[in-house]
Amino acid sequence: MNSYSKILVAGSTGMVGSAILRNLKTKGYENIYSAPRSHFDLTKQEDVERYFRVNEPEYVFLAAAKVGGIVANQKYTAEFIRDNLLIQTNIIDAAYRYGVKKLLFLGSSCIYPKHSNIPITEDQLMTGSLESTNESYSIAKIAGIKMCQAYRKQYGFNAISAMPTNLYGPNDNFDLETSHVLPALIRKCHGSLEKSEHWRVKVWGDGSPKREFLHVDDLAEACVFLMNNYDGEEHINVGTGEDVSINELVSIISSVVGYNGGFDWDETKPNGTPRKVMDVSKIKSLGWKPTIGLREGIQNTYDWYLENESRI
Repeated sequence: MNSYSKILVAGSTGMVGSAILRNLKTKGYENIYSAPRSHFDLTKQEDVERYFRVNEPEYVFLAAAKVGGIVANQKYTAEFIRDNLLIQTNIIDAAYRYGVKKLLFLGSSCIYPKHSNIPITEDQLMTGSLESTNESYSIAKIAGIKMCQAYRKQYGFNAISAMPTNLYGPNDNFDLETSHVLPALIRKCHGSLEKSEHWRVKVWGDGSPKREFLHVDDLAEACVFLMNNYDGEEHINVGTGEDVSINELVSIISSVVGYNGGFDWDETKPNGTPRKVMDVSKIKSLGWKPTIGLREGIQNTYDWYLENESRI
């Protein structure tokens, strides 16, 4: 890409898309496009066709997706598989047929088997059963990887895939029903600051699962880096290569927020995958590495939450 390239960030209003947008602007890219929901429904082929025909993007970051935490994934199984399959199919196909030079498809670390070997290497894809709590989303994302590979094989289309670990940061979803664990904990702890001394924040599971977290600005940097430096067929992991237990995460968040109350662990609720941390040696060997530490990133996210609380 050069500074005048026509770049589409699909999903630019979401946490990931907005971070990619910010990153591109700071690097001096001038012709950045989005597909606002008010004008384009990415689940509708005719809308996507119209967008590509009119705007003729050269590069595409496919960050648009229906996402959510365990509660949302279990409640909206049909929507998660349907909407994600429609969005990525429409965009990947249109990108090829309208002459896009390169497309980056964003998946998720949930594509890997529930009981993967740790750290999780790229070659463990489709080697075991998926975590049942987000299976619909995972299957859709696996299909996206395979579609990119199939279009590369049959048509020579330069489509690459990046698999980020658990993400957080500015513009995250803080809704307690549909959010992931980190933003949900920020909101719960913040909302409990003025409760009585007997108040206790409720947390799902027993706190033992271990998770890897990546700040979305680090992911955005990785996405632009890969667009400019990676053309491989195989999907590539993007993360920190380090994990923490949910119990440790709770401790960090409560410290950042200033919540000194207690926690009630609801062990009737699912823990999800016992441990998930990815092998990121491949992307690091290309010259990229994360720069935002977990506590620093949580502080940054909480500051954004405080500034935007009235509209969340």
